[in-house]
Amino acid sequence: MIKVVVTGALGRMGSNIIKTILQQEDMKLVAAFEAPNNPNIGKDVGELLGLGKLNIKLESAENLDKVLKEVKPDVLVDFTIAHACVENVKIAARNKVKLVIGTTGFTEEQRKEMLKSIEENKVPAVISENFAIGVNIFFKILEILAKKLGDYDIEIIEIHHRYKKDAPSGTALKAAEIIKSNRSRESYFIYGRKGLVGERKKEEIGIHAVRCGDVVGEHTVIFAGDGERLEITHKASSRQAFVNGVILAIRFIKDKEEGIYDTFDVLGLR
Repeated sequence: MIKVVVTGALGRMGSNIIKTILQQEDMKLVAAFEAPNNPNIGKDVGELLGLGKLNIKLESAENLDKVLKEVKPDVLVDFTIAHACVENVKIAARNKVKLVIGTTGFTEEQRKEMLKSIEENKVPAVISENFAIGVNIFFKILEILAKKLGDYDIEIIEIHHRYKKDAPSGTALKAAEIIKSNRSRESYFIYGRKGLVGERKKEEIGIHAVRCGDVVGEHTVIFAGDGERLEITHKASSRQAFVNGVILAIRFIKDKEEGIYDTFDVLGLR
């Protein structure tokens, strides 16, 4: 039985992850955490999520170290916000808890701090900007297209719900990095355009963020040449697409002793 704790437990992803963990025969939820100022701290997690009593109270992230020592989980799943995730990871790593991280929006310094803690404590971690299986196939296709159509004009457009805090999305940035690293020419990113910007340069990879309504997530990459245009799009209609990937990642990481992985590793796409 894989013992799992979830931080960001009442968030859009965290709540769905908990519900899905409870449906797995090989997993057990042993603790759930939220920000210290959450008014539901101390209440039963199951009742908060409409699942009935689970006898697991919602814990404050301030008590993460104490609770991890008590429940001794195998894996911690984090879908919070960048600064909170870094602290959660540092505490979990010190406690030798394996990690599945889906939080995005890290600064370069935050990411370095997080990775340093994981490496120094020799714990394994799956870190991904997007856990959806289809998105990772989308990423793999972009590798091929960037190699074959690297001279084309390339633009990335992402759409998310009005509540998303970071922009561009982690998925859009991951797509851009994949394209950049597989393209034959040197490239740099342009985040939207405004004013008299002049002709488009071949080295540009345009990245554009749209925020509206309740869109779960949509990403389109355009490869445009003379006389033709190829567009590849991934649309997520439900967060369950991401949750299913998280469940696979939990099973994958439980057998690892150390190392930093991503969803390409989980899905065998290397």
